[in-house]
Formats: sequence, structure tokens, C-alpha cells
Amino acid sequence: MGSAALRLVPVAAGLTASGCLIYGVSPWDPSDFGVVRIGRAVVTTAAVTCDYLVTLRNVPPATPEYDAIKSQVHARSARRLLDLCCANRGTYIKVGQHLGALEYLLPPEFTRTLSVLHSRAPSTPLPEVLSVIQEELGKETSELFVQFDETPLGAASLAQVHRAVLRDGRMVAVKVQHPKVRNQSSRDMMIMELLLQVVKKVFPQFEFMWLVEEAKKNLPRELDFLNEGRNAEKMADMVRKFPFLKVSRALGMLYSEMIFVHGFVHCDPHPGNVLVRQIEGSRGPEIILLDHGLYQELTDNFRLNYCHLWEALIAADMDGVRRYSQRLGVGDLYPLFACMLTARSWNSVNRGITRGPVSAKEAQEIRSNAAAYLPQISQLLASVPRQMLLLLKTNDLLHGIGTALHTSASASSFLSMSRCCVRAVARHRRKTASSLWSYAHISISESLRLGQLQLYELFLWAQSSSLGRWLTGLLDWISHSLY
Repeated sequence: MGSAALRLVPVAAGLTASGCLIYGVSPWDPSDFGVVRIGRAVVTTAAVTCDYLVTLRNVPPATPEYDAIKSQVHARSARRLLDLCCANRGTYIKVGQHLGALEYLLPPEFTRTLSVLHSRAPSTPLPEVLSVIQEELGKETSELFVQFDETPLGAASLAQVHRAVLRDGRMVAVKVQHPKVRNQSSRDMMIMELLLQVVKKVFPQFEFMWLVEEAKKNLPRELDFLNEGRNAEKMADMVRKFPFLKVSRALGMLYSEMIFVHGFVHCDPHPGNVLVRQIEGSRGPEIILLDHGLYQELTDNFRLNYCHLWEALIAADMDGVRRYSQRLGVGDLYPLFACMLTARSWNSVNRGITRGPVSAKEAQEIRSNAAAYLPQISQLLASVPRQMLLLLKTNDLLHGIGTALHTSASASSFLSMSRCCVRAVARHRRKTASSLWSYAHISISESLRLGQLQLYELFLWAQSSSLGRWLTGLLDWISHSLY
């Protein structure tokens, strides 16, 4: 036994050394060792896989007992994934945040558990922060700032932010990347991809490889802070002419503008990246959007088809929903696609998503269908253009914020989307107008359509006012009295 243990010593030492070489970091934090990070991921994946295989093996499927036990396995697995993300940090937290937003795809046990990662990212100690600043900018912090707060304002999966004052007196937010994330990210993604391929072998119906592919493509963008700065400047210029965005409907209006009109979309609006503050003397709160690392630029063809699709969804035009969904690559799965986009049931989509909010019965139906149609959802995600994946993620995050604030998409918010769609289509048609008359005709049609939407919104406002409710009640009473 002693000799066997001795033979294992050089093996363990070799694995530890190789882990350090792979990740290229100092050995003081156990999470910096490649073998430790890989070991945690392997053990967690094995534990989750075995739990599903063993626990559900002898339970009859499609029974109340099976559903109850499966829910328990989901909860245990979600807690294991949460522990893994918190232990390995960095890339794991970023992927865990994404999973926590996939309400249309994952069981609620996973989304509820993993959603805490939006506000639970660990921070980097101050000495390491100062070291990163000196390495990147070539100067000590004291040379750059007259004041630098030691405690971060907030920490995210890839970076944290400190308040500071420049030499010229300007107050700034200094975003500092966690020092080990860049070195670890590509190797972490490689390990995740390998482990998911193993899971796919065990569970052939498992279809999450697209998640790793998207993360591999998007992580370098999020780690490029110069790119983030350019995105922030572009966004500031884009919304400067819209003072009306500082009202309570700001977030939905802003995203409609980004998606339909400009095709330049901030794709990480989780609760940690959206701040709300009250400005003294202002009628409503101000919305502040943080973290400009991950944007999606939509092609004109994709953006216009997406505009037409939402116009069809809002108008309950099922032929249009089918036609434009298929143009976006979903084939015969367009009913499922419509439900995923709107977070409504197919019956509500047919009736009209502006007719009323989600009822408790409909919410339960949506949750049940999400579990029942998991293979079809995975098939759809594998077939849509890559641009759509980030939009779906963005949709989920916005729905999540709405749920957290106990609000739901109203007819007014859908009308705001309609306005953006009308403007976007008209702008595109004007670019290709063949004559001055054609240009004028397009502009007149746009104005008339926007006017119709304005009148309809006024009608809805009047209907929801005290006087409108009283008149509606009176008409109902008269109608019943006559019969």
C-alpha cells in the first residue's frame, strides 16, 4: 500500500505542475491550479450524470412519482453547478449566468438556483487590482488618480469596478479585469466542451453544444475592454437624441430602438447591469445600462425580417408569423419559436399578445410545455442564425427583469415596438427609393401608420382611465338591461 501511494506522488505532482503551466498563473490560490479547476469540473459533471442515471433508472416515467423525484435531482444538480461556478469563478460564472437566464429551456430548479450568480460574483483583492492597473497603464495608481476607492462598487464574472477621481478632478468608474480570467478562459471553455461531449454520449437527447460555441465566440469580445469602450461611445451617441428614455418604460423602448432601428444590441441586460436611480426634480427614474462588452450587430436582412415578424405577432397575423419565422430559419417549428420570443402560449399568440397579461394558468402551461418540448427547442436553437441566439438570450434577460419587478409586457410596450418596426422598415425603403415621389410616399405612409398607433394608444389610455372604465361599465349595464 505504501509503495502504491509513493507511485502516485509523482503522478499528482506532474498533474499539478502541468496545470500551473497550462494556466500560467501563480500557485497560491487553489483555483489557479489547472488540475484543481479541471478536477472540480470533472467531479461535478460525473456527480450530476450519475445522479440522473441512478436515481431515475427504476422509476416509471410520466408518473407523479417520476416528476417529483426528477425535480429533486434537478435541484441537487443545480446546487452542484452553482458550487462549481462559485469555486472556479471567471468563465464558469459567466456561463452559469447565461444558464440562469434560459427560462424557456431549463427546468425552474436550475434557473432559480443559478440566477443568484448575477449578484454573487467574487471580487479580486486590492493588491492584484493595483497590479493590473500598473501593468496595463504603466503607472502607479497614485500617479493616475487623486482618489481610488479600495472597495469595488460591484464585481462581475470577468471584472470589477472602482470609483476614482482623475488628476483633473473628474470622477470616473475604473473597470479592472480579474487578472487570471484571460489566461484561464480559453482552457476553461476547452474543458467545458470536452465534458459536454461526454454528457452528450451518455444522454443523446442533450443538445447544449451551441452554448459552448457561442461562449467561445463571445468571450474574447467581452474580454476586449477597448471594444467595450467603443461600444459604449456608439450607444451613447445613438440614444443622445432620445430624452424620453428617462422614464419608467425606458428599458423596453431602448431595446426596441437598438434591435429594430439600429441593429446594434446590448446582449447582457441582466439585473446586475441595469441600474435605476431617481433624479431630483425629474418626473420618473433614470435607467443606466452597464457593461458594454457584448453586443450583437444585426444584418439588414435579418433585422428587417425580425421587424416584420414582430409586426405579425403584435397584429396576430399567423400567416405573417409563419412566413417571417421561416425566413429566420426555424422551418415548421414557427409556433414554438413564436412562443419562445413572446414568452406566451400558442393560444395567446393566436388570440393576440396585446389582449392581456399572462395569467397564472398560462404561466403554468408555459412551464409544462418548456419541459415537454425540450428536444424541439434544442433542434430550433441549433437551426436559427447565430444572431438569433443572442437575441433570445437578451429576450430572456428582459423577461427576467420584468418578472423581478412584477411587471409584464403591456399593450403600450408592444406599441412602442410597433413604432420602431414601422420606422425601421420605412428607413430601409427610403434608402432604396427610385424616385422623389416614391420617397415622399414612403414617408407619408410612415407618418400615417405612426399616427394610427398614437391614436390607438390614446384609446387604450382612455379605456383604462376612471372615466373610460365607468363608461364601459355603463354600456355593459345598458346592454344587459336590454336583454
